[in-house]
Amino acid sequence: MARQGRFRKVLMVMSLLAWPAAASELYRYTNDQGVLVLDRHGVPAQFIGKGYEVLNSQGRVIRVVPPALSAEQYQRLQDEKAQAEADTKLLRLYAGVADVDRARQRKLAELDGLIRIAQGNQQAARNQQNALQAQAAGQERAGRPVPETLLTQIAELEREHQRLHKDIERYQRAQRDAEKTFADDRARIAALLGEG
Repeated sequence: MARQGRFRKVLMVMSLLAWPAAASELYRYTNDQGVLVLDRHGVPAQFIGKGYEVLNSQGRVIRVVPPALSAEQYQRLQDEKAQAEADTKLLRLYAGVADVDRARQRKLAELDGLIRIAQGNQQAARNQQNALQAQAAGQERAGRPVPETLLTQIAELEREHQRLHKDIERYQRAQRDAEKTFADDRARIAALLGEG
């Protein structure tokens, strides 16, 4: 109990010693009428966003609080930060324009290979479907009912054909996107490194 009382007294003495130092600070700001104001009590809330200065007892500026950024300034700052991060990432990936060109060629060759494989699989599915349809037609010509398993296989091959068609379209979109991305990356690397 005595310890707590002593601790409180120490805190009170320390706060009293700190009070004159804090009280000796002046705040300089501009009010709504454009008048420069000096105030010992701080800056009113409505003027904080305009920025202010803190002065010591001799009138020297010890701290400057800049004005708050406008929405446009804030957005520009965010855009510049995002561009700097993107540039850093690009410079880690590519040492020059030639690296971008090589990466582009690799990516496009990879997508080209995927398209050729899907087209080959699509053609194989179509050939198999045609053969099964010929069997079904033979069954009908002979006056026999077409087995349900044969119809199921034909329908599955048609779904496979459609799925492969969508895959090919997706790979072709990826090629177009890659072309644009690599062109943008190439232009940015050239600008950053001064290459042509």
